[in-house]
Amino acid sequence: MHTTHDTLPSLVERALTGNQRPLEFYLRDQSRLPGPRANLELVNDLSYLLAALAAEQPDTVRALLDSLISDDEKKVVSNTPAEFVVLCGVAAYGTCAAAFPKWRGDVFELLDQHACSPCWRIRQGVEIASQRLLTDAAQETISHLVILATQGNYYQQRASIAAVAEPSLLFNSDTVQDALSILDIILERLRSSPAIDRKREDFRVLRQTLGYAVSVITAADPEKGFALMRACATWGDTDIVWILRENLKKKRLAKFVAYTTELSELLA
Repeated sequence: MHTTHDTLPSLVERALTGNQRPLEFYLRDQSRLPGPRANLELVNDLSYLLAALAAEQPDTVRALLDSLISDDEKKVVSNTPAEFVVLCGVAAYGTCAAAFPKWRGDVFELLDQHACSPCWRIRQGVEIASQRLLTDAAQETISHLVILATQGNYYQQRASIAAVAEPSLLFNSDTVQDALSILDIILERLRSSPAIDRKREDFRVLRQTLGYAVSVITAADPEKGFALMRACATWGDTDIVWILRENLKKKRLAKFVAYTTELSELLA
């Protein structure tokens, strides 16, 4: 079997000259789907290769990316090679926009749309794309994520918090404070969600993401993170209580014994 590095550049070159089918066939064949883990190494290789080529060929790269994500309009099925092709396109769009400021407005809009996909790996593509943008265009991306957290639907709120709940991004105090602000906004909104919404899939997806994201952000600033968790524990909201208990199970919080003990007593 050819390695990604051996095969991918020539396939991309052919795709940029109008013959996209061999590249799409290769992505489907190498997707590892159906299966438990998609081929994220291939996602990364394609993303960075296209970002490098976009400097010289921005229009043809965008046309290729549009073709990769076009299958989503046909409502692809989860855990399939077709879903993987869309994942590749979404992640690569974010990687390219990280490198090219002129792309960002359009790409933020595109990511907002794909954040609402029923396919979780396409939502994962949005997460990857947003994290690439956070790395290279932090303030612009944070500003957009705050808007999503404040005004977006449940899927878009999920995209906002999933993007910032990444330990490798939480290495400076400004980013951590931004992440805490986004988390605070979303938890307050969740607290106000009507009962009828709480049975919906998009609400369940947001709740599931918060079931780990709170601990990731709290581990980066335990004092403020646990203070927020303690405040939330007093609300008596059953979904918030579930979220807090799930996060208390995470090993990353185990070393903060005094904080976790106090929170566990509040939740008892």
